[in-house]
Amino acid sequence: MPEMPEVEVLRRHLEPRLKGRGIVGVDVRRERMVRPTGGPGLRQGIVGGTFASVGRRGKHLLFGVQSAGGLVRSVVGHLGMTGRMYVDDGVVPLPRHAAVVLALDVGRFVFEDARQFGRFHLDTVSLGVMGPEPLDAAWTVADLAKGLRDSRQPVKVRLLDQAVVAGVGNIYASEALHCAGIDPGRAAGRLKAEEVERLWGAVRQVLCEAIELGQRASLDFSGGNDGLFYFGSSGEGPEAGERFRVYDREGEPCGRCGAMILRRVQAARSTFFCPGCQS
Repeated sequence: MPEMPEVEVLRRHLEPRLKGRGIVGVDVRRERMVRPTGGPGLRQGIVGGTFASVGRRGKHLLFGVQSAGGLVRSVVGHLGMTGRMYVDDGVVPLPRHAAVVLALDVGRFVFEDARQFGRFHLDTVSLGVMGPEPLDAAWTVADLAKGLRDSRQPVKVRLLDQAVVAGVGNIYASEALHCAGIDPGRAAGRLKAEEVERLWGAVRQVLCEAIELGQRASLDFSGGNDGLFYFGSSGEGPEAGERFRVYDREGEPCGRCGAMILRRVQAARSTFFCPGCQS
């Protein structure tokens, strides 16, 4: 599943291709993907409008669409597990799993999703309960400490709570905890002040590194090979490997201390860690 860095890379890719483009039609091919707005509501809300911006909140894309009267509405896009969003010239046939297609004044915007877990709608209510953005200058060590304080949950599980910090997912939570040298099983509320500070810095570091890495990837969707940056791919060609500290590296040596990386299940999610430098 794409996480925040992948969504941010996609946002940066889409914004210059969409900004200023007019929306002249909406073709909803998978009605469940536009719930709760529904196809008619989506058409009424954005047809005739112009893309004013492409933003992000956590793992969601926010498409700002400005109407002729100047009102800007946000279309919330979520990639789910297998979603892809891109702009093409409208000449090639639509893919089999196209879910929502926007006819633009030049070209078209395509949202396809084989497993149909993604969403594309006008309901922004759920975004209001999300925590601060980890890369915002306003997010401080004190904010993270407040989110972890008094919690008996394992710190890895607590980091996945989107009300604590928006956008940190399973992969980068494991990576940040390794970077900070913290056992993912430690109770969040038991972390010392210096550990919270290390974790705050590690979260920002691994997310920034992933975004920088992802921007090297080609997001050319032509020819059926999208090159989409998922899961830390280096973007340097099909032979390029993943660049993770611990994620999905069970049984491999830790690059910092040489101990074998282990895997455990927390809250039904795989956690990868080093028993040597995260003890």
